[in-house]
Amino acid sequence: MSASTPTSLLSAPQGLPNPRAKERILAAAYDLFSRHGIRAVGIDAIIEQSGVARMTLYRHFSCKEQLVLAFLEQRAQFWSSGWLQAEVMRRGATARDRLLAIFDVFAEWFRVEGFEGCTFINVMLETPNPDDRIRRASVEYLERIRQFIAQLAGEAGIHDRDGFARKWHILMKGAIVFRRRRRPRGRRPGARDRRARARRRAGARRSQSAVTAGKSPAPQGRS
Repeated sequence: MSASTPTSLLSAPQGLPNPRAKERILAAAYDLFSRHGIRAVGIDAIIEQSGVARMTLYRHFSCKEQLVLAFLEQRAQFWSSGWLQAEVMRRGATARDRLLAIFDVFAEWFRVEGFEGCTFINVMLETPNPDDRIRRASVEYLERIRQFIAQLAGEAGIHDRDGFARKWHILMKGAIVFRRRRRPRGRRPGARDRRARARRRAGARRSQSAVTAGKSPAPQGRS
């Protein structure tokens, strides 16, 4: 993993040593929304982590929607522009190299402890209403990433740069979703895992008993 790969993209960068109330609120929202999603995190959790009074929070953000929109703007700044695009530009000498470098950067990001996936995709899954302001903002930030890919494609001499960008972006999003859904190594097995193992062991014992008795093992169902 390169030195430029962040150990975590979950925490918003801190500006001042003693950040002001609004900065503390945004930092707490960035951390909590990134880790747990926008629906699971309530205002009380953000107040507790930021250490500000309730009235102070509402003085800066009149509702949770405003806070989520500010979080998405920060995510686009810190993740999309400040990290992904900057890393891609740094690693590739040519536009073609930079297009391929996207997946090198992803490969390292996927190994970061606490990998949280793409915030914009996650938010879209949580807000199915196409007219929702939060969903529209997520769509816009994803579109900016696609535009960055189209720019690289044009510089690489690809004729249909927009068509290429759509396909390349689908590959990027698919890789993120696959990594997000894949069971991390070392995760403690849940109840479903334990039941599946128990069924397999029971099936193995039945098969062994049938062989010992000189019978054909009964077909096993899916575990």
